[in-house]
Amino acid sequence: MNKILIALLVCVWSINIAVAQTQLSTESTKAKKCFSAAEKAVKDKNLSEAIFQLERAVSIDPNFREAHLYLGDLYSNGNECEKSIQAYNKAYNLKADAKLLFYIANEELRCTKYEDAKQHLTEYLAKNDKNPSRQRLAKLNLRTAEFAAEAVKHPVKFNPQNLGANVNTEYDEYLPTITADEEMLIFTVLRPRDELTVSNAEKEEDFFVSYKDDKGEWQPRKSLGKPINTHYNEGAQCISPDGKYLFFTSCNRENGYGSCDLYWAKRIGNRWSNPRNMGEPVNTKHWESQPTISSDGKTIYFTSNRPGGVGQTDIWMTEMVEEGVFTEPVNIGPPVNTEGKEMSPFIHPDGQTLYFSSDGHVGMGGMDLFYSRMQPNSEWGEPVNLGYPINTGDDEVNLIVNAQGDKAFFSSNKDGGFGGMDLYWFELDKQLRPTPVTFFKGKVFDDANKQPLEAAFELIDIATGKTVVYSTSDAQTGEFLLCLPINKHYALNVNKEHYLFYSESFELNDIASKTEPVKKDIPLKHIKVDETVVLNNVFFDTDKFILKPESYIELNKLVDLLQQNTGIRIEISGHTDNVGGKEHNEKLSSNRAKAVADYLISKGIASNRLTSIGYGYSKPIATNETEVGRAQNRRTEFRIIAY
Repeated sequence: MNKILIALLVCVWSINIAVAQTQLSTESTKAKKCFSAAEKAVKDKNLSEAIFQLERAVSIDPNFREAHLYLGDLYSNGNECEKSIQAYNKAYNLKADAKLLFYIANEELRCTKYEDAKQHLTEYLAKNDKNPSRQRLAKLNLRTAEFAAEAVKHPVKFNPQNLGANVNTEYDEYLPTITADEEMLIFTVLRPRDELTVSNAEKEEDFFVSYKDDKGEWQPRKSLGKPINTHYNEGAQCISPDGKYLFFTSCNRENGYGSCDLYWAKRIGNRWSNPRNMGEPVNTKHWESQPTISSDGKTIYFTSNRPGGVGQTDIWMTEMVEEGVFTEPVNIGPPVNTEGKEMSPFIHPDGQTLYFSSDGHVGMGGMDLFYSRMQPNSEWGEPVNLGYPINTGDDEVNLIVNAQGDKAFFSSNKDGGFGGMDLYWFELDKQLRPTPVTFFKGKVFDDANKQPLEAAFELIDIATGKTVVYSTSDAQTGEFLLCLPINKHYALNVNKEHYLFYSESFELNDIASKTEPVKKDIPLKHIKVDETVVLNNVFFDTDKFILKPESYIELNKLVDLLQQNTGIRIEISGHTDNVGGKEHNEKLSSNRAKAVADYLISKGIASNRLTSIGYGYSKPIATNETEVGRAQNRRTEFRIIAY
């Protein structure tokens, strides 16, 4: 339930009890004077004095009902729910007003007294109070109390570990974001103002970064510095899983569209580009914040209160169709978005699991953390509460999960930290985990001079033919990082103008998720005579020569290469392992090479640019003594014979 709404309702109750002195239930002049002094103290915003005077009033006359009510209100607004419950109960015992059962139950929810709240809400609803708003909220709160009571009986695994003194300080650290390889952590720090902080601001939000060393320890944090950090507040950020793009929120900048806008920057080598406003249609005069980007490198989810939504704040989605160009945002709708508030989305690198915070779904009270999984029809499934004690009666508003899906990171001001909000991690309960994601990382370089290259990466789901990741290697270092969700078969193509493309095939299963990530440097070869490329994503059934449809993805890349370089002539060659007779293998490999040539011709490539030949097992590239080696020898490749 929305605690702000509770507070507003309590304030309304306070106005209702501020009645004329002649209507007070006490006959004691001293008690009335204390009550009047309390009212004056509230007007003067001196709440401690008001509580003192009301406590005096009820000590003088324990049956002074209005004073007990007023005390309950003040303790409620001060988040002292134990004391507010006691005060409201005393008032109810003096006069059994149904409305008070509603307020007592609200305070019991805040104090995690869920069984008591269930009892009082059930009693309240049985009394048939005529107020429709209270009736509606009572029914919602009863569902919350019932859910929370059961959740407490079945806690999930939760043992938070502080990230340590190299990350956390006496200041507030919050909103972590991490790369897929877990080697770079960026987070927001609320620090004291300095001489550059905008006027009238006592504190400033900036980004800090920490890197892991070879031992897996977080190194001393550093300011992300210029041009990302400015004299304005920067916060609510996310980093793309490959570490190349930073999306964040900044408010009230000169080039802004509204109160808070979304910005982006690109990392080139060790430096970040100047941040750019994401602009229309993403940013509006309304509030846009809390971005998160999927591992496909283009799908961005964010929070906004813009018109056209479902509730107070909703989760929206846009796509980056090219660098810095974004589509019209779409509300992701129910069942994720509700009439309440949905905030802090985090899309896991599996691209299928969305974590978020909400007060519109039944939970423990306040803002709870949930996840939703994308269904086969590309719609989001019914949200699932992360459970107790991850969620409590307080507000839980932010959580991210590492690529492998076994660790979650969040911020908290729990006791035992370094001061204020600190960053923590915990092992995520198995039932709450996303699809594990491993990664493929390395460097792209020129095979001749070994210089790093900026090349395009395309990762394709072979089963669907859809591109699941599009990225580029770093222009200065040639480094790349790609996420690979398990239980899929991928085709990887790396290409750059004037170079031959590189292909790789990944078939990941549950076993693969427990192995080391794929780490491999990729040399790209200039287009020249006698250079050879193995077509790793061309497939045939065993002992057959009919192309499987999964091969078309890779062969279309070869079509593109030949169309863009019309002077190229190639030899297409088929190769086998040494299982079977020589004549059979030569015929099989020849037919497979011809099948590739026929496909290229069907796509408009002139037949006089193609030669096909089968070499059988006469040109192995690995041993035939192992299955791995034999698999490498069973291949189709092409060689440049003229350029």
